[in-house]
Amino acid sequence: MPRVCTGVPCEHRAVPFVVAATLLAAGAIFGYLRLARPLVPDPAERAALAEAVGAVDRELAANLELTALFDQTRQPIVLENGEFARHRAALERTAPAIFTAVAELYARLAEAESAMERRGPANSLKDEDRAIVERWEGDARAAQRALREALGLKPVAGPRAAIARLRGSRLPG
Repeated sequence: MPRVCTGVPCEHRAVPFVVAATLLAAGAIFGYLRLARPLVPDPAERAALAEAVGAVDRELAANLELTALFDQTRQPIVLENGEFARHRAALERTAPAIFTAVAELYARLAEAESAMERRGPANSLKDEDRAIVERWEGDARAAQRALREALGLKPVAGPRAAIARLRGSRLPG
């Protein structure tokens, strides 16, 4: 069957489609490049994160010293939680992934204190209670490392920045 043309050459009818497809592809590329540019935190948020990390890190260090004192004396101690409570909102807003781990650690504070208070004959400590305290100490050290690493995070770019922007977030996570 022969081709039927209406006065416009057949190969030129595809031109508007090619132009539209090219413009659509160029727009998508431009949009992605715009979304994928480096995502840098606000300087005020960065300062709040630095203050929160410093305060909570010092508090965890003091708690670890207290647990070391408990290991030596077997006398129960009270662990500190004031700095975390004070900086909770800043950590949750600026470092949500790290906040979750630190909040879970502080939620287990009472369990660790209770384990230190339960003593048997001759001031002995049950293996289960010792494991609770040692697990808390290990998790506290891991939380300290994570907090310190949060300050060294570089601005994100590419797909992670694009996803964060599409979610409406100022920070990735």
